[in-house]
Amino acid sequence: MPVNTEEYRIERDSLGEVRVPAWAYWGAQTQRAIENFPISGRRFPRAFIRALGLVKLCAAQVNRELGLLEDRLADAIRQAAREVADGTLDEHFPLDVFQTGSGTSTNMNANEVIANRACELLGAARGDKGVVHPNDHVNKGQSSNDVIPSCIHISAALQIHEKLLPALEHLRSALEEKAKAFDDIVKTGRTHLMDAMPVRLGQEFGGYAAQIALSRERIEAVLPRVYELALGGTAVGTGINTHPEFGRRIAEALKGETGLPFREARNHFAAQGAMETAAELMGALKTLAVALYKIANDLRWMNSGPQAGLAEIRLPALQPGSSIMPGKVNPVIPEAVMMVAMQVMGADTTVTAAAASGNFELNTALPVIAVNVLESIEILANGSRVLADKCVVGIKANRERMEQIAQRNAILATALAPHIGYDKAAEVVKKAMAEEKTVREVVLEMGLLPEEQIDEILNLRKLT
Repeated sequence: MPVNTEEYRIERDSLGEVRVPAWAYWGAQTQRAIENFPISGRRFPRAFIRALGLVKLCAAQVNRELGLLEDRLADAIRQAAREVADGTLDEHFPLDVFQTGSGTSTNMNANEVIANRACELLGAARGDKGVVHPNDHVNKGQSSNDVIPSCIHISAALQIHEKLLPALEHLRSALEEKAKAFDDIVKTGRTHLMDAMPVRLGQEFGGYAAQIALSRERIEAVLPRVYELALGGTAVGTGINTHPEFGRRIAEALKGETGLPFREARNHFAAQGAMETAAELMGALKTLAVALYKIANDLRWMNSGPQAGLAEIRLPALQPGSSIMPGKVNPVIPEAVMMVAMQVMGADTTVTAAAASGNFELNTALPVIAVNVLESIEILANGSRVLADKCVVGIKANRERMEQIAQRNAILATALAPHIGYDKAAEVVKKAMAEEKTVREVVLEMGLLPEEQIDEILNLRKLT
């Protein structure tokens, strides 16, 4: 953003005159919001501004098709809106996300930027509302009350398809490759962090891959409702001041622009007064966060040591782990991913509270829903790729250590219970642990089963 704001121009809105920096494309209402909401310094994500640009672009197209906007005006608005969608005008979207609950300030920010840029394209001065008006032309057939909910859905759907789903497939594939590579390694299973019956390391990694696949399925299951757009409902869901076909047509236009199957909401009152779809989507994102946390934390535990921990696997050494302990290397990627998960879990709580903040015909916490949903998608996608590329693909297994410990696991006596009974098997476990002997050794000493049968029952591979 330019630092020289000494030169101003005068713009006007219904409350009067406002001084706006001469270089800025925004107008009076945006300037008032800049001054009213100096709260966090957090702006709407790029994905949301992209969606705003696409909505305004498609609105101009539909209004021209309906005979409501002349070709020259529609072309200028579409070009300016395209620049907004493409990100070339991002510096002209300065507003804090903590603003009016409808997001009206940000909708007007888009309307003013597009109107003023369209004025330039038509050879007029910025702020010349006689040429391009932010409300009458750019916002034609729309309201902040249907634009902002729609942009939440559009931006979320695009980010899920373009970033999150590919990242999840990348992570799932990396985990599946490790599952195959580790399929012949038998290790001690654990429940309650205590020794349990053996499993194969590949089975554990196969479980992680399945967690990611199931998380993807949950997210995809929400998408049909995310594709429903509030556009066409305008102020309160009745469609006041817009063409009856506007909602259907703009959904079709957005489908053409993005390749995603957007459609008009089945019920505009639900689409604007309630945000349960955003809450549902956030719930699916939170569930993915839960899966990532579990996977990352398991990797930390298996990597613990290298001398006094489990030391079952070795994670890639990426950076020194301590400012005071030489040679220490920490599991930095799993820890970063766990913090991503924590952040998303908190965002889910925020979105739940925000989605419950609908009063009659409008939800009044739309900006905070938008920023939490989109930032969650972003960090989940990035965190999944980092986990795959900087951690999973480089994992090495401490095969001998795992197999030695598995052989000495006293809980192997569980497999003997059908042959010698639960109580006798428990006695074997206690004796093996007290005398630091293997189950095989104790069973032979106690004369409970013949040697060949013991070896058949305690075959580690078969036990998994």
